[in-house]
Amino acid sequence: MSAATTRSRTPDRLCAEAVDLARGAAEEAAAPGVVGEHAGLVSEGDRVVTHFFECKELGYRGWRWAVTVARASRAKIVTLDEVVLLPGPDALLAPEWVPWSERLRPGDLGPGDLLPTDQDDLRLEPGYTGEDEPLPSAAVSEKMAELAEAEDAEVTPGTPAVQPTTPFRGSIAAVAEELGMRRARVLSRYGLHVAADRWEESYGPKTAMAQAAPATCVSCGFLTPIGGSLGQAFGVCANEFSPADGRVVSLAYGCGGHSEAAVMPRPPQPAPPVIDETRVDPFPLRPARDSGSVPETGDEETAELGHS
Repeated sequence: MSAATTRSRTPDRLCAEAVDLARGAAEEAAAPGVVGEHAGLVSEGDRVVTHFFECKELGYRGWRWAVTVARASRAKIVTLDEVVLLPGPDALLAPEWVPWSERLRPGDLGPGDLLPTDQDDLRLEPGYTGEDEPLPSAAVSEKMAELAEAEDAEVTPGTPAVQPTTPFRGSIAAVAEELGMRRARVLSRYGLHVAADRWEESYGPKTAMAQAAPATCVSCGFLTPIGGSLGQAFGVCANEFSPADGRVVSLAYGCGGHSEAAVMPRPPQPAPPVIDETRVDPFPLRPARDSGSVPETGDEETAELGHS
């Protein structure tokens, strides 16, 4: 251990007394009226002292002007080293900067916004491989290049990736385009797991709705299956009265709108009338005189009552 490191950390007397020098340097560096009272000092080393002054600048609560002064060995003159604005123990600090990719939340993307993905995004992987490898008979293949060099022929420089975008017939890109699968990147296994965990958190078996449901979505008639490997565990709800309508739901999810939870019986329908068209039922134009409930009376009986 050197002698310099074993010396006392007691501030140098001349440097500690150079408060006016430090204040003048702080006022020269800062705006007028923002340098406050002297707030102490600290020894930075042999004949090196830092003076602190309160900062009255709006928005810098708890910050201090730090002015470092020094003195050469056996010298009587104190010189200025640097002036900086530093936060104090109780200073108001801005939150730690977070990249935009980590600040982004679902629903932040609006119309016209573009969300770039990293070239090495772990959620994606190549949709098909081998596109950069030319066919054995291609003009840019290694074998054809050797033959062309031997015969002094001209070969188009570069790989098919830098050639015209239209894939030539027989290439992997052309076959993928015909099959409707020409996507440069697709979901990787990590991307599939991240999506599955996110969907299960919103519409999975551990939600309160699924815990109170009479049955799961796997037996619901409103469940629309999806393709791919995720179709083994998820589907799309097509019940307009369900809280998950139009959402990707887990097969273990459920709600009160299950198609078989409470099936209402059909209302009874009256039997159709039976009409016998093989016989004729006579209907009299006038009812019979003796068909009523009141007996028929003669003229002699009604005459006694004063009826004509």
